[in-house]
Amino acid sequence: MKIRLLALLMLLGVSTVFAQKGPKNWFNLDKEKDGINGMSTERSYDELLKGKTPKTIIVAVIDGGVDPYHEDLKDVMWHNPGEIPNNGIDDDHNGYVDDVYGWNFIGGKDGKNVGPDQLEVTRLYVMYKKKFGDSTDPSSLSKKERKEYNRYQEIKKEVLSKRKKAKENLQQMKDTKTRLGTALDALAEALGDKPLTEENLTAIDASGDPNLAMAINIAQRAMAEGATSVKGLKEDIFDQIQEGLDYYSSQVNYHYNPDFDARKIVGDHYNDLSEKYYGNNDIKGPDAFHGTHVAGIIAANRNNNIGIKGVANNVKIMGVRVVPDGDERDKDVANGIRYAVDNGAKIINMSFGKAYAWNKDVVDKAVKYAAKHGVLLIHAAGNDAESNDITDNFPNDMYHKHGFLGLGKKICPTWMEIGALSYKTGEDAVATFSNYGKEQVDIFAPGVAIYSTTPDNHYKDASGTSMASPAAAGSAALVLSYFPDLSAKQLKEVIEMSGAKQNYSVKQPGTKELVPFSSLCKTGATVNNYRAIKLAQTVKGKRKKKNRIQ
Repeated sequence: MKIRLLALLMLLGVSTVFAQKGPKNWFNLDKEKDGINGMSTERSYDELLKGKTPKTIIVAVIDGGVDPYHEDLKDVMWHNPGEIPNNGIDDDHNGYVDDVYGWNFIGGKDGKNVGPDQLEVTRLYVMYKKKFGDSTDPSSLSKKERKEYNRYQEIKKEVLSKRKKAKENLQQMKDTKTRLGTALDALAEALGDKPLTEENLTAIDASGDPNLAMAINIAQRAMAEGATSVKGLKEDIFDQIQEGLDYYSSQVNYHYNPDFDARKIVGDHYNDLSEKYYGNNDIKGPDAFHGTHVAGIIAANRNNNIGIKGVANNVKIMGVRVVPDGDERDKDVANGIRYAVDNGAKIINMSFGKAYAWNKDVVDKAVKYAAKHGVLLIHAAGNDAESNDITDNFPNDMYHKHGFLGLGKKICPTWMEIGALSYKTGEDAVATFSNYGKEQVDIFAPGVAIYSTTPDNHYKDASGTSMASPAAAGSAALVLSYFPDLSAKQLKEVIEMSGAKQNYSVKQPGTKELVPFSSLCKTGATVNNYRAIKLAQTVKGKRKKKNRIQ
């Protein structure tokens, strides 16, 4: 699973990087009215939608789990109308017992759930190792087998080297935590009862004490980001370091561990790609932080005067759990998409991705199924500061086999790929981590320091294209709820054609090079609800005219 480690890309430099903070609800604000380059959601409700009655839209959140009992989500959760809760019977005969809020494809019938899992590259390594082992003579292989063998060698090198590096990084994070803890404790002692101010820091004699000098430097940088106490600063840094410890521990113990096998928990016939009816009805699972945060961005209750306001005001969230702490499996993704389509979702949000595919064909067939049934699929572009035009990012809108003898190019017409926008302006407008691509990324949406719902009635900032994708999905749901006659193709075109053009240069993610914003995605624009609603007004009722905006 491609994820962004908040403020942990530099190990020993972790102390100089602090969590970004934007104005709360900034993703819903308006550039003209609020001076923030959000999606103009509040302005849309205030100026364009008053007195209008929306239609309820079901949005499927295919993710790692959603907390259906969260105070800000419980009233916007999808309830399967044909299912009687907790009676142990498949009342609606859809093949899934007690699927009240959705379904979990990475759980077992006994109620146990997959938490961590391997990355796809590790699974491929295990598969090829069984086939070739370490004693195969390449000269004895056929041309096709040699190609597979060469891929095995590349994958083997990647898995073993990255696991070794993860072990080194894990130890480095432990050492960093010890060093920074000692330094900040020394600073707290030097300050005594004095407040954290520039004047008090300057007055401390740190000569001969490199740890104290480092802590002073850290504190000065942190104060510029709003730090007010050494205690709070230490807590913030240790929270970030713990993310790193958890991340590298998972890489060592699960992600790059060839001996780890989580699939036995599910108990399905894994290689039977036609198998659909497995899993359980626990859509929350062991760690629902990510999916709950995503769901809140889309549709957190706008009318209960608590928590936050999601983008769309008349949505029902369907939880579909397929993403572990590791890479999602293609079989589960395909079944998750089909489940969402068959149970009425008109928009599917997919805030996940990976660098390798196990069986792209089975996902492609599910994507085609969704497109055929008029469902819009919205997918996060990834958080590696890379071009998706060059590097693989699965799933995607390109079908594996297309045209005569596999030639030509065919893509899903109801797929949107979303990059992440920052709350900052000018050259810093694009998230530093976001993937991009003039051919493969459609549009950008807010994805930095997004404040949203987290499990057990909590709220927290998070960043990633994982947040940008549901921002766009919320926009699509908002438009569709007020203009339900739009087809999925029209809805995609409305969102993209109405995007606010960003006619300036920005830092290309991963570099300091300035490039035109327009070079980072197809539209050169960011999602804007106000403009989308205005455009949708002009195409309402034209669904039969070749599904094109006239």
